[in-house]
Amino acid sequence: MPELIFNMCSLKKLSRPVAFAASLLVTLLLAVAAKGQATDRDWFQFLGPDRNSISNETDILKDWSDGKLELNWTLPIGEGYAIGSISNGKYFHFDVTEDESGNVARVRRVDLDSANIDWTFTAPSSYVDIYGYDSGPRTSPLIHDGRVYVYGVEGMLWCLNEETGELMWEVDTIKRFGVIQNFFGVSSSPVVYKDLLLVMVGGSPEESKNVPRGQLNLVKPNGSAVVAFDRRTGEEIYRVGDDLASYTSLRLVEMHGRKVALAWMREKLIAFQPQDGKLLFEFKWRARKLESVNASTPVVSGNRIFIGESYQKGGVLLEVDSDWNTKVVWSDDGKRNKSLAPHWNTPVLHDGFLYGCNGEKTSGAQLTCVEFLTGKVRWSVPRLGRTSVTFCDGHLIVMAERGELFLARATPEKFEIVTRYGGEVKLRYPCWSAPVVTNGNLIVRGKNKVACFQLKD
Repeated sequence: MPELIFNMCSLKKLSRPVAFAASLLVTLLLAVAAKGQATDRDWFQFLGPDRNSISNETDILKDWSDGKLELNWTLPIGEGYAIGSISNGKYFHFDVTEDESGNVARVRRVDLDSANIDWTFTAPSSYVDIYGYDSGPRTSPLIHDGRVYVYGVEGMLWCLNEETGELMWEVDTIKRFGVIQNFFGVSSSPVVYKDLLLVMVGGSPEESKNVPRGQLNLVKPNGSAVVAFDRRTGEEIYRVGDDLASYTSLRLVEMHGRKVALAWMREKLIAFQPQDGKLLFEFKWRARKLESVNASTPVVSGNRIFIGESYQKGGVLLEVDSDWNTKVVWSDDGKRNKSLAPHWNTPVLHDGFLYGCNGEKTSGAQLTCVEFLTGKVRWSVPRLGRTSVTFCDGHLIVMAERGELFLARATPEKFEIVTRYGGEVKLRYPCWSAPVVTNGNLIVRGKNKVACFQLKD
């Protein structure tokens, strides 16, 4: 925010009419400075303000029976797996639909109160999934400083005007960086650091274009694991890391007194300085299986980082010293029974315990509570299918993939459901997105609709 010409204290020295005019000017300047800025209560990016699936809402409704969890609105949606984002009283949803020209990527701005659609942006999208999954986006919009950044499953990066939906700039990452299509398309949500937009790209040299489809073991990287763009113009500023893209999203964290960017790529976790791309450390963690994926966003507390995958290796907790050396605190590698092996879901950390879904397949997945520092399992609940969780007000809001929505206590003592939703809205499989909780709203999605509920009395 720009500094004001005078401060509020100096108003006392002015005559009453002049002071009134000056006070009005200060109010207007503050309003202008705040315009387009998401508040700390807004869910302006994937997994919330700190990208940890934790909401700062309090005094939420804890009895959802008999229609007490009131429905605000529903929104029909097209293809895709990700949920939208919220900023300045607006919900932004990103999907793929079909018009007379074929498949188009679509972004809509929806008023949270009225459910009216303010604007719609569309652009051609030609993505076809190798394994037959749907053709919609896997990433959530990022709203920052009057702009909306969306990263399509086909590799198109768009910057839109938040107020009008007008295209401000675009980058075809596939064309510019030589990205070879992976198993499930682009799935990493970008993050903003000051005037930079950090984007997982994972491009390849020209010769990798001749590799048979799906043979990622033969695809080579070209040093564009993460690319930093000028968020205002789309100009490339730097690139860092030599690895292919994964399905995890980027995180910015505080570690040893400085800002650190984390990108868990296909082969390894890389940490770098977001201001200039200086590499700090790398840690390899990937299953040997060709079709394995890293898809769960890193969980961080102080100088410790948890990452986990569900195909073979499971979870691992790292400790990073001030010289950027990593040490394994505990690991699931080689263990038949994994402590916490998340698939595409991201666990939440509360009071020293991780809560999240353990397991790759629906039949074997369990909602699990694990001690962060030891990996010891405190409780585990089967037969829920795969679940996504959001922490809020001492509780876990749990979205099960078959459409079951419930509230459970976030306690290591035992698994306890507080209340369930059993109202009129039926969400169809797959419900794979973690709930959005902000400004008294609870937003969840299924296959063909988004539902917004009133989470406060």
